[in-house]
Amino acid sequence: MRNAPTILHLDMDAFFASAEQASKPSLRGKAVVVGGLGPRGVVSTASYEARVFGVNSAMPMAQARRRAPNAAYLVPRFGLYREVSDQVMGLLRALSPLVEPLSLDEAFVDLEAGGTAWDERSARLAGAKLRADIRAVTGLTGSVGLAASKMLAKIASEQAKPDGLVLIDPGTERELLGPMSVRTLPGVGPATGDHLRRAGITTVGEIAEAGEDELVRLLGKAHGHALFAMALARDDRPVVSDRETKSVSVEDTYDVDIHDRVRVGLEVQRLADRCVRRLRGAGLSGRTIVLKVRRYDFSTLTRSETLRGPTDDPGVVQEAAARLLEGVDTTGGVRLLGVGVSGLADYTQEDLFAQAQAQAQAVAAAEPSAAERARAEPDTGPAGGKEPPAERRWSAGHDVRHAEFGYGWVQGSGLGRVTVRFETPYSEPGRVRTFRTDDPRLEPADPLPLVERRPEESGPTPADVEPGASEAGAPESDPAARVVQDPGDHVSSDPASRPKSRSGGGAGDATSSP
Repeated sequence: MRNAPTILHLDMDAFFASAEQASKPSLRGKAVVVGGLGPRGVVSTASYEARVFGVNSAMPMAQARRRAPNAAYLVPRFGLYREVSDQVMGLLRALSPLVEPLSLDEAFVDLEAGGTAWDERSARLAGAKLRADIRAVTGLTGSVGLAASKMLAKIASEQAKPDGLVLIDPGTERELLGPMSVRTLPGVGPATGDHLRRAGITTVGEIAEAGEDELVRLLGKAHGHALFAMALARDDRPVVSDRETKSVSVEDTYDVDIHDRVRVGLEVQRLADRCVRRLRGAGLSGRTIVLKVRRYDFSTLTRSETLRGPTDDPGVVQEAAARLLEGVDTTGGVRLLGVGVSGLADYTQEDLFAQAQAQAQAVAAAEPSAAERARAEPDTGPAGGKEPPAERRWSAGHDVRHAEFGYGWVQGSGLGRVTVRFETPYSEPGRVRTFRTDDPRLEPADPLPLVERRPEESGPTPADVEPGASEAGAPESDPAARVVQDPGDHVSSDPASRPKSRSGGGAGDATSSP
């Protein structure tokens, strides 16, 4: 472990929920919960206002609704979150070449490797500047921990939450760790914590007092040695930049179990296509196709097939996934499906025969049989009329644009109606109007940047510019593609520079709470 607090850990505060609050003026300062809204949905992120009611990440959404019935419940917008994450990661890489992302909203940085910090004073200045830059570029807040090791830097950022900075001085680590719970240390989950508790060990200080031999007896050699070292504040793990991606996968959990075998097959094909889009967005290919099926009784089956060479062809991946599905019994119902690709490479070696065969099968599959057409277009009465087209679905929290009222977001939908609040990240809280779900004037829209450039500034927005470039095109439309964003030297978060919203103009409805 080094002698200066030059390892920085950044954790964005309630990231998804904070991004939604920044995007929606009417939700600022209010309880916001982001996650799956179906009966089996879980909470992805809860704002600090929602946490007051006991709503936490990974909680079943039904339980969250009971605890905070008046909160705003929104479907995630991962495209927006990735855009903001790329902006933040660009700021981190400006500090040092050694940046280790852990997720969209969390990363380690070795400040010493970038010559940004070498002692307590310079580290504190770097951390304070980073927090200010993040707020200026994204409009969001992040908590920063500074210490001489990764473990301590992460502990410091937890203590700094929300929107703070904590630096742990070298030499004070043992005193700081002593009274903390054993669950504070990396690798101590519920099972290990319970095992230690039964042995009378509940704090980090008691781990150190128990001794290495006792920990090895309780937990085994590898885990015991590692835990004892961490209790003594010994952590020599380096910051590792550009950790290798091992797999790319997508999965969906369904509100109602799927029993129809044809529907299951179509879902697998759709997931395979999404997986390939993510794979291509990352500039990768893969050899091993993986199918994941969770059945009605929660039993989870995983099947895989390894190809002769890496591929990023959707037809090949779909064909392999379909073959894997043939060996899985889904008659009892399916609650989750997933498709993944592993054995990744940055080149392709296509099986041309398999590719041509897959394409032919895809064309054939696109032409429904007569029986399928009959099922899809049943008679509704003696007149032989067809069923009306399926109702357009509008996800709560997602962006829309109306031909008359402009830009807004979906507050809710159902019974053939969709309620929209017309406001932008730069406006005052907007008004609400309700439309038919099939209103032709209403259409989905892309998210707006959270921070608006000053009116006198020309050129692309911060989300469109790569570091070091004077001008660049728009980011790739595939949200899986990671594009490092511009730190945005000329970006303003000053509300006085933002134009007032005209999005609710002419609306007759009174402003309502979400």
